[in-house]
Amino acid sequence: MQFTKLTFAPGINRETTAYTAEGGWYDCDKIRFRAGYPESIGGWQKSTTSPMLGVPRSVYPWATLSGTVYIGSGTNLKYYVIDGTSPTDITPIRTTTAAGDVTFSATSGSTTLTVTDTNHGALLGDFVIFSDAVSLGGAVTADVLNQEHQISNIVDGNTYEITLSVAANASDSGSGGTATVGAYQISVGLDTTVYGSGWGAGAWSRGGWGSAADTTVAGAQLRLWSQDNYGEDLLICPTGGGIYLWDASAGVTTRAVNIGSLAGATNTPTIAQQVLVSERDRHTIAIGCDSQFNPGVQDPLLIRFSDQESLTDWDVTSATNTAGELLVGSGSKIITAIQTKQQILVFTDASVHTMQFLGPPYTFGIQEVSSSTSIISPNAATAVEDLVFWMGSGNFYVYSGTVQPLDCAVREYVFNDINTAQLGKVTSGHNGAFSEVWWFYPSSTSDTNDRYVVYNYQSKIWYYGTLARTAWADSGLLSYPIATSEDGYVYYHESGLNDGSANPPVALNSFIESAVFDIGEGDQYMFAHRMIPDITFRNSTEPNPSVTFTMKARNFPGSAFSDQYDNTVTKIATVPVQQYTNQVFLRLRGRAMSLRVDANQTGMAWRLGSPRLDLRTDGRR
Repeated sequence: MQFTKLTFAPGINRETTAYTAEGGWYDCDKIRFRAGYPESIGGWQKSTTSPMLGVPRSVYPWATLSGTVYIGSGTNLKYYVIDGTSPTDITPIRTTTAAGDVTFSATSGSTTLTVTDTNHGALLGDFVIFSDAVSLGGAVTADVLNQEHQISNIVDGNTYEITLSVAANASDSGSGGTATVGAYQISVGLDTTVYGSGWGAGAWSRGGWGSAADTTVAGAQLRLWSQDNYGEDLLICPTGGGIYLWDASAGVTTRAVNIGSLAGATNTPTIAQQVLVSERDRHTIAIGCDSQFNPGVQDPLLIRFSDQESLTDWDVTSATNTAGELLVGSGSKIITAIQTKQQILVFTDASVHTMQFLGPPYTFGIQEVSSSTSIISPNAATAVEDLVFWMGSGNFYVYSGTVQPLDCAVREYVFNDINTAQLGKVTSGHNGAFSEVWWFYPSSTSDTNDRYVVYNYQSKIWYYGTLARTAWADSGLLSYPIATSEDGYVYYHESGLNDGSANPPVALNSFIESAVFDIGEGDQYMFAHRMIPDITFRNSTEPNPSVTFTMKARNFPGSAFSDQYDNTVTKIATVPVQQYTNQVFLRLRGRAMSLRVDANQTGMAWRLGSPRLDLRTDGRR
């Protein structure tokens, strides 16, 4: 009898073959490494009781001066503030009509209502709120009209259609009265990335049959949001849109308003790629915005900043404020900017720059720190203290004073299986409790984020898996990290042990599989007789948790596994040291073998140690 301890290097290695990666792990899902050993990740539970409309692609927690914690989240259709478990729509209003500008026309037996409003400026899918309308005379009452509606069809620049909750009857011959007011919310965005200038690109035909594309936003039209807190209030900006402020003191029933509408507003940007607030010096910063001297025309390389401690004073010509403009000198557009403790890192499509507060008279300075460096999407960078990690086109990078590529053992696995048409959806986040940076991305066969890859910056290892998430924020003010999903809900992560997106919750289905190992140089056959497992089910809520150990054998690197044995290892007691199946028997023969551990129970957590295998050399025949 000769026992061989099965120990493997932490992290997943997919840069070589399973044979060359001997001594390491080769495949996994929903696991992480702690002290060098694999374990299942924590589960997740819904933190909101109702879904948001659209697909959320931002999530941002912050606290007010009174200690109330809010979560902001923007979807392709709306922006919400979550107080506790309930999302409240705070989407800004684009324009409000004068009384009587809106009239209605119904057709008996139809739920489609035709709305006439000269030069309405709306796009397909936009939302409008009607007030002060009166009954059309029949089933279409004032209560049916005076609420929020989504535009279902654009007829032309003066007419569109909505769908009512009731069908009109023959008595509905009125126009809604002479006092109807329409409040149009800012136009919705797309939930997909569309390239080109033909049908479906940008806002092409969203303004009615034959209408032109939206030339202010070329190429990718995915709706993303940036946000930052200004004190206890919230600044939000849809990509390629205006900058808006939500006043926390006014309560969640109020909507965000354009900063240009605030008292004393001077030369505020009207269009921007991103908004943020410089924490060290309290300047509001607009990224990729319009110039004071060419308002309404977006300059994709321009950065503007307000006067210190001001949301309203953006006048760069004044000698009595610190407002100003900077133009990035390389690249064709700014993709994103991210703030660290000491500076702001600005990414263009071809370079990386640092933006630092200098003080009067220049206020801010900008310097290129890397050229020919890419970033794959606006949300693909995460700051950890003064480090910034991001996913580029074909590689991962870190900024720690200089830009360096990360040594990635799963690089080819990730970038060979990613949907290059939907890269704008890639999002990242920090899970500080485990020293992890996560990236969520769409695989090559998916239009939505369905996979993730993790870099553990403390252990400098990588692992990956399958999980559909659209935005992530670390715990910080909350008890757990939070993330959003395509279903419109916000989830607490590392909470519980199950997948809480289903009701009742379901198992996480975690696994890890080793690379193959052999005896000598693989010129000898091995015979495995039994295994002594080493695993703990600590923190499991399932009374009898179990995992499946699978040993597989093959004779040549290019051949399939010829034999495999599956054995269940079950916890049987805790007295006080956990007891579980003490040995499993198998009969397995081959030149090379691999170990796989699977778990598919609810309420179960596991951590693998160092199993031992009764392994001996065997004859060649």
